[in-house]
Amino acid sequence: MKRITLILMTFALAGMAAPFTAVAEDKVVATIDGKPITEGDLAVAESEIGSDMGTMPADQKRTSLLEFLIDNQLFAEAAEGQKLNEGADFETRLNYLKRRALRELYFDKVIKASVSDADARKIYDDQVKLLKPEEEVSARHILVATEDEAKALKEKITKGADFAELAKENSKDPGSKEDGGNLGYFGHGQMVPQFEEIVFKLKKGEVSDPVKTQFGWHLVKLEDRRTKQPPAFEIVKDRIVQSLLLQKAQQTAVGLRTKSKIEIVDPEIKKMVDARNAAIQAQSKPAAEPAKDAPKDAPKDAPAEAPKP
Repeated sequence: MKRITLILMTFALAGMAAPFTAVAEDKVVATIDGKPITEGDLAVAESEIGSDMGTMPADQKRTSLLEFLIDNQLFAEAAEGQKLNEGADFETRLNYLKRRALRELYFDKVIKASVSDADARKIYDDQVKLLKPEEEVSARHILVATEDEAKALKEKITKGADFAELAKENSKDPGSKEDGGNLGYFGHGQMVPQFEEIVFKLKKGEVSDPVKTQFGWHLVKLEDRRTKQPPAFEIVKDRIVQSLLLQKAQQTAVGLRTKSKIEIVDPEIKKMVDARNAAIQAQSKPAAEPAKDAPKDAPKDAPAEAPKP
């Protein structure tokens, strides 16, 4: 909650003591000396500090936001009483907050509006088309300490004993024992080599002979085999949208910068910016091409010109 306190103090010292203006449809949730705090004010406060409240229940979060707005108003009025809303310091803070508010509105109203779920869906579909089919299997296993134990269990399974029940009774793998040795679905490279070499060769329903790994001796039963499916669009949509928003914001920033004359006056900052830009240009510069009149059959290690006598 430290950030909330800092924001509160920043607003207060900036002299944000003007009454909260409510439009006709904006419901009033509280008043301070007759000045309204509205649903719109709560929404703005949530956009500013809501992420700092974590998984707080909705009703508790709403109450905390209102308390923040009440304190914000009271501190602001106290700041006015001390005439902190006069002078260069106030104007500097006020101008900064205004520019930040406009920047956030531009991002919400222009950049966000330019990225749609359809854009994210297209990227998803294009990426799915590029995926190569990947096999994955579902298996169970029983882990024991010795080969003799594994052989004895294999004999019981051959005679009709249930693999899952034997796993519950005998397996030393705490992660899968209670679920009958179930390992779920996995692909190549997710298991130790000795285990993987066996499991991908099994037929559905087949049980392996004892397999030794650094963990002990295993019996492995193949439950299923399938082609791995990509994650559903709904699972990755937000991540794709965020990536698109970042790209759009970067492109917009570059476009706005190219249309503006930006002069850095501070010599130390200018030095660092120039060095950074030079490094970026050097990285993007193509490698030098060989001379057009160089003989095509010249050996690669030949000198550029004949040595002088």
